[in-house]
Amino acid sequence: MFRIWGKIFTNNHLIQDMVYENKDPSWNRTKKVFAGVHEFCLAFDLQEPIWLDKNINEFKRIDRTRFTQDNFIETIEFDYLEIHVIEED
Repeated sequence: MFRIWGKIFTNNHLIQDMVYENKDPSWNRTKKVFAGVHEFCLAFDLQEPIWLDKNINEFKRIDRTRFTQDNFIETIEFDYLEIHVIEED
């Protein structure tokens, strides 16, 4: 099973969170991550963030990244959205 945790923070306080699970072994890791981010954005009523080189490198290295205002076209009312892989097949 693949699980990824999405969290919204304001002033270093967790405001909202959700865990996305995917049990489909035919999907590759990238597809599962993007599906998780899509589900978080639907649940949190956000546009999907733009993946910058910083996010890609950080996610590859430590399975976690933060999306700040720089990653969104619209203004966000929180400090950052963090995603973190918590379980991988």
